[in-house]
Amino acid sequence: MKHPDDDNELFNRLEAEMTDPGTLAGGDVVDLDKARTARGESADPASDPSGDSKPTRSPDPVPTESADGRPTLVDTAVPTVSGPGVIDRLKNSKRLAVFPAWLKSTAEFREALGWLAGHVWHTVAFHAVRVPFVYLPKLVWRAPRGALTILGKVGRWSVDAEGEALRQYTASNEQVDEYLKLSRQRDRRVRLRMILTVIGSVFALGLGLFLVYGAQPMTQFIAATVAVLGCGLAGAPADAPLATRAVVKTEVQKLTSDIVVKAMASIGIGQIASAVAKGLDGIRFVSPITREGPGWRADIDLPLGVTVADVADRRARLASGLRRPLGCVWPDADPNEHEGRLVLWVGDRDLSKTGIVKWPLAGARRHDIFKRIPFGIDPRGRAQSVPMIQHNILIGSLPGQGKTASVRVLACGAAMDPSVELWLHENKGTGDLDALEAVSHRFVSGIDDDSIKYAADSLKLLREEVMRRAGAIKKLPRDLCPDKRITRLIADKRSLKLWPLLAVFDECQNLFAHPKYGKQAGEDAEFIIKLGRALGVILVLATQRPDKESLPTGISGNVSIRFALRVAGQVENDMILGTSAYKNGVRATSFRPEIDAGNGYLAGASTLPVVVRTAYLDDPATNAIAQRALALRKAEGTLSGHALGQDTEAVSGPSYDLLADVAAVVPVSEQRVWNERIAARLAELRPEVYGGWKGENVTSALKPHGIRTTGVAGTTDDGERTTRRGIARDDLAKAIAERDENRGAA
Repeated sequence: MKHPDDDNELFNRLEAEMTDPGTLAGGDVVDLDKARTARGESADPASDPSGDSKPTRSPDPVPTESADGRPTLVDTAVPTVSGPGVIDRLKNSKRLAVFPAWLKSTAEFREALGWLAGHVWHTVAFHAVRVPFVYLPKLVWRAPRGALTILGKVGRWSVDAEGEALRQYTASNEQVDEYLKLSRQRDRRVRLRMILTVIGSVFALGLGLFLVYGAQPMTQFIAATVAVLGCGLAGAPADAPLATRAVVKTEVQKLTSDIVVKAMASIGIGQIASAVAKGLDGIRFVSPITREGPGWRADIDLPLGVTVADVADRRARLASGLRRPLGCVWPDADPNEHEGRLVLWVGDRDLSKTGIVKWPLAGARRHDIFKRIPFGIDPRGRAQSVPMIQHNILIGSLPGQGKTASVRVLACGAAMDPSVELWLHENKGTGDLDALEAVSHRFVSGIDDDSIKYAADSLKLLREEVMRRAGAIKKLPRDLCPDKRITRLIADKRSLKLWPLLAVFDECQNLFAHPKYGKQAGEDAEFIIKLGRALGVILVLATQRPDKESLPTGISGNVSIRFALRVAGQVENDMILGTSAYKNGVRATSFRPEIDAGNGYLAGASTLPVVVRTAYLDDPATNAIAQRALALRKAEGTLSGHALGQDTEAVSGPSYDLLADVAAVVPVSEQRVWNERIAARLAELRPEVYGGWKGENVTSALKPHGIRTTGVAGTTDDGERTTRRGIARDDLAKAIAERDENRGAA
């Protein structure tokens, strides 16, 4: 069988002979062009006498004649440079920001000013505390030594002691002329200086006698203080300064291109390592390394075929190469560039050592859920937030990594909008969300079967609510609801009953894995996630066991925002963050146990997944937020359900009707009654529901039903006539009639 390389045997042999030194010395000159032509002809299938058509290498380019008559290969000619013009290149160029990001953001600017003010205040307070107890005693202790030091310096200056070494040097080296010149210069200096010293001593003595015997006490005190302080400062040893540092600065090595190149060459990527071994960089810096936030940023073009995921997969090795803690090194992709553009950010401090992140809304009066809720900060110190409307959220991690704390941040953000209806289900039984019970429409905390059933019933009710809202949205005028989704304007129209509804299911694996209620609960949750997004129904699911048994794939595959703190492996990682997240370098498995608690990957809230350290709210802070949320809801009359002691229409079991109960305790003969008396009678009627109610609770509970309170004159138990807040029996009857009529029409 004929080998494909046999056709080129003649050309290969001729080239070998040309390169052989012996051949060149005494051999004939071979026309290389003819040889190439012969190779081309031999490679042409048409010239093959056998007629066989076999795949061969492409023939060499046909030579063309150059200006001087010599042949020039087409593919070796200098190609004509073509591409976008100057204007197009300028249009596609990236403009750097005129002002830094912290200066353009009001929140970041305030944070920067707050940090600067705190730094100055700390420094001032630090030294102010030490002045009377540390610095003054030091100065007094060092004053005698300082006085002797001052006298010694004056004496040495008077006798020109600083020139003694030079004079001794000239004398030892027998430089007679130089020595005589220096001696005469010393005599002149000493004569003048001694005169000045004597005059100064006399003046100092006179001033001292005047201060001791003739000056006022205040003047004496000031003079003594100045003398002691001056002598104390003069007596300070060089290695023992008076004041200590209020802030110890952390010295961090500057990130340079050499450091980055060496580190990138050490992470095990062949293209980079081989280039560096040849004396090249292996990577290309798109722009100079600059400061960005509390760290350094390097924009890098990786070699062809190398992606950012390849570098992220070797993050631990990169941190070792940079000699920085793992929590300081964050390789990310640039969403505006190609897959080989790496944004390497190296922080001054480990993200886990930034301390507790303060929640921006901790002191706010209220918040709008149609705006993003502050969630935490990324490694660069930039604020990160989460949109709630038209989204569902899945949070997962191993136990003890900050999952419930993340849920608490989102729930508190929603609670600060009085229009939001909260359904909270904490199926762990530890009471992490108990502070928000006072503002919840439905609430349960427990892991027993009754608590699980309550959560499953909530999903059934939510499914029915989604269906009701879909019908209500469909009937709305197009000018009011053009996109067929909930807006702020629609939510504020309380008569439509289309306000935002946030349902939290913490430790949802206990619900979905339940042998009796789990299957139906999973189907209901999947239905709500798919359809309730545009209808103002928001699900927040948190689990510590993200597998297909405890977290149905229909749920994990349809949530739009995901937050994964530390998880055990690739399967759990992709169950929370989405398919192929681990393959693409988004790995929540890289977080260190306990050290990185509160750190996680947030996906869906921004263009690319980002590492976020969540804000933290302890119990006192959560209670304070809950009380503000309660006051807002009382003021606007939006308290309902569990917050008012009602059972909120459970799927099974007894239910209570507030209007019917009020009508039962207010007889027809009593046309006007005080709210405080209604509260007392309701507590007597159903103590398990209305126990602890006061007049203001009745006012808030009846306000959504259109029953307004007015001043009602009456007689106290002591027989005293007075006017207090109350209702009219006719208004109650009218509200009941209108409600029953609406139910009948429905």
